[in-house]
Amino acid sequence: MDNQETVSRTVGGALAHVRRVRKPDGRALMLFGRTPHDLPMASEHLDGGPKDAQLRWHPLRQEWSVYAAGRQNRTFKPSLADDPLAPTGKSTDGPVAATEIPFEDFDLAVFENRFPSFSAASDHSNEKSGLAVPPGVETQPATGACEVVVYTSAPTGNLGTLSDDRRVLLVQAWIDRYAALHEAGAQFVLPFENRGDEVGVTLPHPHGQIYAFPVVPRVQRDAAAAFAGGYDLAREMRGWDDYTIIEKDGLAVFAPPFAKFPFELWIAPIARRAHLSSHNDAELSAFAWLLGEVTRRYDAHFGRDTPYMMSLQASPEGSQEHWHFTTQFYPLLRSRDKIKYLATVEQATGLFTVDVLPEETARVFRAL
Repeated sequence: MDNQETVSRTVGGALAHVRRVRKPDGRALMLFGRTPHDLPMASEHLDGGPKDAQLRWHPLRQEWSVYAAGRQNRTFKPSLADDPLAPTGKSTDGPVAATEIPFEDFDLAVFENRFPSFSAASDHSNEKSGLAVPPGVETQPATGACEVVVYTSAPTGNLGTLSDDRRVLLVQAWIDRYAALHEAGAQFVLPFENRGDEVGVTLPHPHGQIYAFPVVPRVQRDAAAAFAGGYDLAREMRGWDDYTIIEKDGLAVFAPPFAKFPFELWIAPIARRAHLSSHNDAELSAFAWLLGEVTRRYDAHFGRDTPYMMSLQASPEGSQEHWHFTTQFYPLLRSRDKIKYLATVEQATGLFTVDVLPEETARVFRAL
């Protein structure tokens, strides 16, 4: 597959083009840009890795875990010269190492992960893998998808330093992938970003990921039940003036009163929206800007690149009627030099100890 098509979603009058290709190893690669991408594919490329993985059910926690032994050998903190997310091709300094993106340049790229937890090709049956799973342990193949979203061809940068237009292009890419992955059978699609060594980031190149789950994870299953049972986030937000930091074109940034992390921040539409594609163009433009603004305020507050976990929480399959879309930032710092560790109590019980009151978080971030 190597064809050119136009994504119909426009934000602020900006039209996105996407080129979809198959890499030589069969993995899908999508190149998003404001103009059609027509560079020739380089002959050098990285081959995909193991795809087999397995889900196992935890009978006491009532949730699935995924077992993907192939990820143990994934790329770990390469040098800039060996950056697998850089363009492949020729530079003025000579040959460039083979990378995941076999083109000399690109704006924004999405490709299937070499070391996935979920894959459409996964068939990790006990017979095939030789796993001695005891009788009574429920298992199933970890079908689905894991994709890498490369924000820019530049080796450095973040959501706060990207241009507004590049963040809009990122939002358009997320919308495209939401639709495609749900159409392929995903029960829940999670775009996310890990930022910083403290979170365990192994590739410094600016990027995020998308996981397409074959099941609805427990956290999202519980949230869907809460929304269906009558919890109205839009109504609650109207009473959170002391927790609100920014409002822009129908969206708000706030410190949730029930935050689990110190300095946790959420972005959410003020009116209920189930997923990104149900936002209007003004809301999507505001969302793209707020992604950068939250990142900039984190870095300004801590005086450094802030390590965080960011996730886009859209509706699981079948829960669109009541779901309220949120983007959640979990920073891994209590202060500039103090890491928020998830230690025994949090891991063993799921009950978090939060060191900073959400109302203090809102006061501090409003003042930045």
